[in-house]
Order: sequence, then structure tokens, then C-alpha cells
Amino acid sequence: MKLKKELPLLLIIAIPLVYLAYVWNSLPETVPLHWNFKGEIDNWGDKSTLIWTTCLFTIFMYGLLSIIPFIDPKKKLQNMGQKYYNLKFFLLLFMSGIAVFIIYSVKEQAMHNPNLLFIVLGLLFVVLGNYMKTIKANYFIGIRTPWTLENETVWKKTHQLGGKLWFVGGLLIVICCLIFKKELSSKIFIGIVITMSLIPVLYSYVTFKKLDS
Repeated sequence: MKLKKELPLLLIIAIPLVYLAYVWNSLPETVPLHWNFKGEIDNWGDKSTLIWTTCLFTIFMYGLLSIIPFIDPKKKLQNMGQKYYNLKFFLLLFMSGIAVFIIYSVKEQAMHNPNLLFIVLGLLFVVLGNYMKTIKANYFIGIRTPWTLENETVWKKTHQLGGKLWFVGGLLIVICCLIFKKELSSKIFIGIVITMSLIPVLYSYVTFKKLDS
């Protein structure tokens, strides 16, 4: 039963490996490994680097996400049950999708639409925002500040706010990437991500101080 449940996840993490094997012989020995925000290649390297930057990294994340519920001292992730499995599913699906996108871009030696990557990231934020309020207090995933880890009420309130911010921020990223060109959309993306990251941290501190006073 356990293997049957894990099979969809194993198939997801196998997708980049299968795709890389399919295009391997058509790749030159030296391939582009990084693009800047303008979609220009700014780093080259041996094609063997793709093995661990795409396929092995996804496999590593699968292993990590599978282990942390059992080593979490609070044991809260285990109690999430299907919700944690769904979160794990979407994270691995996202990482495999990014890996395939990278391999395809390397094969073509061009990132034809950098905004596509931002759109996928925006959709990930939407999904994570939707699940954030269901994440129980733990030391591995979520908004882990000294104040959320100290107080479960602060954790809950911070993740309720963070979930709304990430959901709305993700939608804004998707909309902006569909409307604006890559130079402007990249700046908007960075601004939204910084905002989504800082506000929950500051909120957790303020909320903790109010409860502690």
C-alpha cells in the first residue's frame, strides 16, 4: 500500500531523468548552465553537470521530504497525513517541471520565454499559499522564525496571513508576467517575493510581542 501511494511521486521525479536520457546524445559537451534575468546565457559548463543540477537534486528533495516527518521533534508533520502528501506532490511536480524546462532550454541553448519560469513560480506560490494555513508547527517547513517556533498561536496567525499573501502574490506574479515584458516582470517578481517574505516575519515578531506583553 505504501509503495502504491509513493508510485506517483516516483514517476514524477523520474520524468527529468527520462527526458535527459532521451536528449543526452544530442547535447554538446559544453552547454549553457545559467541565464540572467534578461534571458541571456552567462555561464557554461560540462553537460554532466545537468545530471545533479536537475535529476539528482529532484531525487534528493524526494528523499528529504520523505524523511523529515520522521525526524521532526514535534511530530506534527506526521499528523498532517494526506495534506502533507499533497504538499509533497506539488513540490516535486514543480521541481520536476523546472528540471524539464532547464533541460529543454539547455538543448535549445536559449530561454525563449523567461516569463514562463516566473509564471510557474507564481503558480507554486498560489498552491503553497493555499496549503500554508494547514502546516503544523515544525522545524523544517513553513515560516520558521524564533517567534513562530516559540508560540503555536503565533505560528497559526503568521501562517494564516502568509498563506493569503502567498496566494495573492502568486496570482499577481502570473498576471504581471502575462502582461509585461521580461525586464519589467523580473523586477516585479523580485519585489513581490521580498514583500511576501518580509511581512510574515515582521508580523510574527509583532504578534509574539503582543501576546507576551
